[in-house]
Amino acid sequence: MGAATTGDAVNAQGNPEVCARILAMLDEAGVAYRATDHGIVTSSEAAAELRGTDLKIGGKSLLLKADDGFHVVAFSAATRMKSRLFRRAIGSRRLRFATPEELAQLTGLVPGCVPPFGRPILPFTLHADRALVENDHIAFTPGVRTRSIVMESAAWARLAKPQLGDFTEPA
Repeated sequence: MGAATTGDAVNAQGNPEVCARILAMLDEAGVAYRATDHGIVTSSEAAAELRGTDLKIGGKSLLLKADDGFHVVAFSAATRMKSRLFRRAIGSRRLRFATPEELAQLTGLVPGCVPPFGRPILPFTLHADRALVENDHIAFTPGVRTRSIVMESAAWARLAKPQLGDFTEPA
């Protein structure tokens, strides 16, 4: 799966194997997408400007730890996730961000490059806010901080198969 193991150095740019698996999935499905290579960006706003896209199509993804384990959650970069609503949606009492160490150990990723994919790309359930899927397109980092993908949201949802919910508010 490409996850880092104890003693392995985590690539500061992310996990190229995760990126390759996403691109292979898109290519095998015959899905149209635009891949852009760029320098590291440190905010969703900077990524949107670099890609030439509206902030609202930016797919912000996080690895979260709930009562029953880890979950990937994706939502529009123009919104804010409401932890209370997400906890309620998954029936969890507690919720926290995965630590950078947990993220690296479980996925080989670093903060800022978690892609909006769960199984089979990442070994977790994927949840997406409904507003993200309602956009015409989605833009995201595919596991490396120096590349972006822009594609139709409907094609992404068909491949990623997220569990949809309503757990954000405008930023």
